[in-house]
Amino acid sequence: MTSKTVLITGAGSGFGRGVALGLARAGHKVIAACHIWPQVTDLRAEAARDGLELRVIKLDVLSEIDRSHALALDFDVLFNNAGIMESGPVAELPPEIVRRIFDTNVFAALEMAQGAAKKFIRAGGGRIVWTSSVAGLVKVPWDGAYSASKYAVEGFCAALREELAPYGVQVCTVNPGAYRTGFNDTGMESQDQWWGQGERVMAHWPVRELTRQADPAEMITAMIGVITAEHPPYRTVLPKAAEDMARREQAEEWDKRL
Repeated sequence: MTSKTVLITGAGSGFGRGVALGLARAGHKVIAACHIWPQVTDLRAEAARDGLELRVIKLDVLSEIDRSHALALDFDVLFNNAGIMESGPVAELPPEIVRRIFDTNVFAALEMAQGAAKKFIRAGGGRIVWTSSVAGLVKVPWDGAYSASKYAVEGFCAALREELAPYGVQVCTVNPGAYRTGFNDTGMESQDQWWGQGERVMAHWPVRELTRQADPAEMITAMIGVITAEHPPYRTVLPKAAEDMARREQAEEWDKRL
């Protein structure tokens, strides 16, 4: 793909930040959208230190004002990456948390995708790359709300892919497994915020140190490839062990009995 302008949501940390800086280093035009103003200041400072041309804006995807501001800008690719995770067993999860996860991961992301899709249809082409998860392909006990939100993302992306293809608009997913970005660690810890606030009938799932997470550089490189390649795959699952696990578990679901 020739040089494009890429709007990245959730660019203040993790994969989004790595992809924003990586694209900028490769000479692409990037609009890095961060959740809160301190992230904007911090990312601008890092780009300046590295001599990178990077436009950094504030975008809380739950804010209609912020979404409208971002979608009014000129860009050719939307990297729909912002998301949150909060752990806990489904039977005990406070509805407030489930709604918060779906508001961010599904509804706000969908509004970003809809806005970009309309822009791209009018322009005669464009690409939406959406951060899903391995959790959108397999069961994830104690992360059921996050997993369900990513299953919803998978459903929207599959439909969008077919609906937008006649207009020259491409849709791809990237599905990370467990990487050392801090996202999974804080998602697990979040359960302790509410566990002691009510009567529980299940045992607390012990928050443990996650020692088997992969280097995020692999996934960041793959995401940049999906954003920039002329003909990227529809789905990119990494690390390879996560892809193998997802394929195996999906097959096993057909024959599972209680």
